[in-house]
Amino acid sequence: MSALRMAFNEIRRVTSGKLPKLAVLALALVPLLYASLYLYANKDPYANLNHVPAALVVKDKGAKDLNAGKDVADELLKGQKFNWKVVDEADEGVRKGEYIFALTLPEDFSEALTSAEQNKPRQGVLTLTTNDANNYLGSTIANQVVSEVRRAVTAKVSTEAADKLLLGFSTIRQETTKAVDGAKQLADGSATLRDKIGELDTGVQQLSTGAVTAANGAAQLRDGTHELRSQTAALPDGAKKIADGARQVATGNETAATQAEEYAKKAQALVGVLDQANGDIATRLRALGFTEEQVQNVLTTLGQVRKPVDDANGKVQGAAGDLRKLATGADQVAAGAEQLSSKMPGLVAGVGRLDDGATKLADGNAQLRDGLQKAATGTPQLKDGAAKLADGSKQLYDGLSGGVDKIPNQDDPTRAAIAQAIGDPVAVRGLSQTKAATYGAGLAPFFLGLATWIGAFVLFLLLRPLSRRALAAGQSALRVALGGWLPGALLGIVQVFVMFTVVRFVVDIEPSNPFGTFGFLALMSLTFVAILHALNAAFGAVGKFLGLILLILQLVSAGGTFPWQTIPVPLYPLHYGLPMGYAVDGLRHLMYGGDLGSVGKDALILLAWLVGALALSSVAAYKQRVWTASKLKPELVL
Repeated sequence: MSALRMAFNEIRRVTSGKLPKLAVLALALVPLLYASLYLYANKDPYANLNHVPAALVVKDKGAKDLNAGKDVADELLKGQKFNWKVVDEADEGVRKGEYIFALTLPEDFSEALTSAEQNKPRQGVLTLTTNDANNYLGSTIANQVVSEVRRAVTAKVSTEAADKLLLGFSTIRQETTKAVDGAKQLADGSATLRDKIGELDTGVQQLSTGAVTAANGAAQLRDGTHELRSQTAALPDGAKKIADGARQVATGNETAATQAEEYAKKAQALVGVLDQANGDIATRLRALGFTEEQVQNVLTTLGQVRKPVDDANGKVQGAAGDLRKLATGADQVAAGAEQLSSKMPGLVAGVGRLDDGATKLADGNAQLRDGLQKAATGTPQLKDGAAKLADGSKQLYDGLSGGVDKIPNQDDPTRAAIAQAIGDPVAVRGLSQTKAATYGAGLAPFFLGLATWIGAFVLFLLLRPLSRRALAAGQSALRVALGGWLPGALLGIVQVFVMFTVVRFVVDIEPSNPFGTFGFLALMSLTFVAILHALNAAFGAVGKFLGLILLILQLVSAGGTFPWQTIPVPLYPLHYGLPMGYAVDGLRHLMYGGDLGSVGKDALILLAWLVGALALSSVAAYKQRVWTASKLKPELVL
């Protein structure tokens, strides 16, 4: 009797009546009921979160132009991710299970978010009230939602703060630009002042030299008049000398007076420039926002710097007036001396007056000479001070003009983009090599594998693992084993076909490789049927129990939900050794579009289990050709 014949006889035996046929149909539907109903119920639970009741308590009173509590509430209600109920209090509702969780925004939420502006920074606190007695995963999802709310609020507040900071930089740049303009004008004015003081220094030096010459001439005039007075006997000659000397003095004094008046005009013009510069500087400083006290301090400092100029100007103006008087007097002296030679009467009296005037003129010229020499000594100091002021003003201008370019000054779109990057610097770009469409699709490989194992398990509640007739007839052990495995293998293929069809077209879980997925499921079914067939053939009723034990071991080690690496290390050998982990791995690659090379390795391992299980069934068939008392009357029958 061939293995196919034995398989056909077994199928005919289990379908030899109406009720057995219904039983076989029920066996074919067991994996369908397990896999399809569970996957249907869990296909996309996240799409139904809007049915989950959650409480939202908004106590935030707002702060300034920010009402973060209202903004958060509006976003949550608009998103409709949960069935939000806006209430005043929610603790009792969460305790009684009316709400899965509650989110509370406290009264000072907005105030805390803006507290950094008052230099009293503190965090805004979101209160999440959960109760795992309601649902553990609900609490976990709520924590994720609150984390997202926290991230969004943080990004918004940080972005607004960064935008204000950048806007402040723009304002600082604008004001600094104004300061640069003022510094430029100050530098230009200081340079002009330095140049004018240089001209003044040159003029004062020349004036001092002329004053020395005039003083020498006046001294000579004084000596001459003294001599004239003492030598009245030689009146005609003396008068002639006096007339000549007086005319020389008059000419020198006229020249000195003319030069003195010219330099006096320049000195007065310089004082006018300084006065105007003081006014311009005060105006610029006030425009730049300096206080009146600061402006007056600067003017006082400038006044101290220009004091030598003012003093020199006063002396120059006085000297010019004195020289004009001296020139006028000298001219009169010369005229008188000339008249003296023609008008001898009254000469003695005139000589006396001339001597007195010459003495006064000599004394005045000496005072003028001393004053101009002091002025000539002070103007170099004033010149150095003006040069330092010009250099400092130039450095101020260079520093401000160089620094203004380092201050950010973005336009509105650029500033908004930079603020967004500062406030929310990290974005996540998802790059999924393979992806399950829904939560149910993600669990499908695991539950399809479990359903296939359970389907194989229930087959041998009805099928006999080995044909007693074939054993009694002394058939080949391998033939008997194959004959016992083939009916289950055939029904297993039927189970897989029905299950795959419903999961694909009714539950609507679409594999990336549908033909490969079905073929791999068929291989899984053949392997699992062979394993459970071997256990039943070798151990009888105990084999059914061992099949349940293997199911439990594979549930905890296959890595169907969490990555298998998360199981305790002592369970690693179970993952590597048992077939369910390879079955789940192969289905994932076929359903999600992963690397098919891994599928080949998984298929080879399942084939190895299939061959090994058939070998064990053959050994069991060989041993059961010998009838024993326990076999005729077993202690346990399931």
